[in-house]
Amino acid sequence: MNWLKYVLVAVCLTLMLGFSLGCEQEGPAEKAGKTIDQTVEDVGDSIEDAGDKIEDKLDN
Repeated sequence: MNWLKYVLVAVCLTLMLGFSLGCEQEGPAEKAGKTIDQTVEDVGDSIEDAGDKIEDKLDN
């Protein structure tokens, strides 16, 4: 009966390893998410730059 415990642990570890390796590929949803993240970051940078320009104009 003790060997059954080791077999179950080995099967569980094998499944966990298989799932973790299977998730390494970047799917279309992840690519879209990265594109959206980059776009939001770019827009934020543009807004910050515009705010800095407005602040400079108001100071002069």
